[in-house]
Amino acid sequence: MVKNMATAKEVLIRLEGHEKECTVRYGNIEKRLDEGSERFKKAELMLWGMYPLILGSIFVEKMII
Repeated sequence: MVKNMATAKEVLIRLEGHEKECTVRYGNIEKRLDEGSERFKKAELMLWGMYPLILGSIFVEKMII
């Protein structure tokens, strides 16, 4: 008889604990992905905002010369 063999109840308890830990971890991962997505959207809007500035500066330069 092997003494290291866990009972079904012990395995179930450990598995439930593992599932709870994974739920917390995956929740944190989802939160970080959502935050990163928001930051990416903000950076993209800033980039699009630079295009009119660049085109406007070219236009102003042509008007001056």
